[in-house]
Amino acid sequence: MGLKKGDDAMENMTPSIITAGQIGKIQELLGAGLRKSGLMSEPTQQVLEHRGDVLVSDLVAVVQKFVEEVSNMITRRVTVNRNRTPEEAINATGRKKHIQDFVVATMPKGEGNEVEVIFFKVGKYVSDADLENEYDLRGLKPADPYSLSAVNEADPAFADSHPNCTHWKDTDKWCYIAFSRWFGVSFVRVGRDDGVWDGIWWFAGLRVALGLVTQIS
Repeated sequence: MGLKKGDDAMENMTPSIITAGQIGKIQELLGAGLRKSGLMSEPTQQVLEHRGDVLVSDLVAVVQKFVEEVSNMITRRVTVNRNRTPEEAINATGRKKHIQDFVVATMPKGEGNEVEVIFFKVGKYVSDADLENEYDLRGLKPADPYSLSAVNEADPAFADSHPNCTHWKDTDKWCYIAFSRWFGVSFVRVGRDDGVWDGIWWFAGLRVALGLVTQIS
């Protein structure tokens, strides 16, 4: 069905977070730019007093966008409505559905109203069993479908440029939810499959504490 097949290459490693030196360099560059900007003092002060939080959020978002362009890891923070039915969580994304109802019924609900979903790209063919190892290497567990749906609900265009998915296992087979765009149409697919994922996919994960078993709630 064209869901899983072909590309290549990526180094498997757990990335370190931004360093104090990097933060200092960004502050230095920003300071130099602001000194050259010619901004007026009084309105600048008003922004600092009344919109400081928004200013910081927007500046961080700009830096994040540039970093994501050269990174194989993307982070999204979202609010998740765990009170929805699986169908409601899927419908809220507003995408054309190709779903198997009996698989939708097995979707893990997960936990937490606020979550940080981390996406990584393997860049080569990978089976669901081997994908579990990729999650482990990064200190992640597969994101629950509710969290992944919340990301795609909050940012409807994300899957158009970053096809993304997660998986879970029912009694005997791997199941998945996948968001993508095919032939100009934005899709969400839910099903069971024994195939392999190709290199285009971004896999959604949640952080796990060191030493805990990798599995979804």
